[in-house]
Amino acid sequence: MPEFCSVEKEGRLTIVTIQRPEVMNSLHPPANAELAEVFDDFASDPEQWVAIITGAGDRAFSAGNDLKYQATGGKMFSPASGFAGLTSRFDCSKPIIAAVNGIAMGGGFEIALACDLIIAAENAIFALPEPRVGLAALAGGIHRLPREIGMKQAMGMLLTGRRVPAAEGKALGFVNDVVPQGEALNAAKAWAGLILECAPLSVRGSKQAAMQGMAATSLEAAIKGQYEQIQTMYGSADFVEGPKAFSEKRPPNWSGA
Repeated sequence: MPEFCSVEKEGRLTIVTIQRPEVMNSLHPPANAELAEVFDDFASDPEQWVAIITGAGDRAFSAGNDLKYQATGGKMFSPASGFAGLTSRFDCSKPIIAAVNGIAMGGGFEIALACDLIIAAENAIFALPEPRVGLAALAGGIHRLPREIGMKQAMGMLLTGRRVPAAEGKALGFVNDVVPQGEALNAAKAWAGLILECAPLSVRGSKQAAMQGMAATSLEAAIKGQYEQIQTMYGSADFVEGPKAFSEKRPPNWSGA
């Protein structure tokens, strides 16, 4: 059983909750290793189609790296898949949603940025304060944030370490939805429900094509390259089921195959 997080499965949905509220859900190497295994399991489980990650309690999603653990001389290491098993995970085509229920700073914000959607409670606070303690946001924050909100706005956060509330995060473009305090997880489940209404192979192909397209040299190259990402969709039973269900005026019965 996991020690530093909990894992619940509701149908096709996996909910991962960081369980270190006594340290604002900050992560040390054992917790990172555990989360890496949890998301390995999610990625490889054909029965699980969407995941949510959140933090225990209402004070923090994650305050990032456990600096107190580091200061006491604890051995520092990261799994190959990165902080929380997510920030260097580039091969998972399944959607992952961050339900941010409080502070998301440093590595905590980088976890959220590595997810496909960010649903934030009104009390959520985002920051990359690493330069204030002589560090840098090297778990993807330096690169993901400019790609998501543009260079100038990103620099306004990266170079100052300033705290950004949920409403501003939505205005800047890295937050999808802002909900009342205590409702982040429920709202994330509602978004997951909308995703689960769609064909899973279509969702995964769309995610893969969009991510690959970000690295393309041109729009033309991105469009031409997208077909490689959706070949599985074309050969699936769901490729037939979708139009059939539409013509029969009934909800589709997706198989994911």
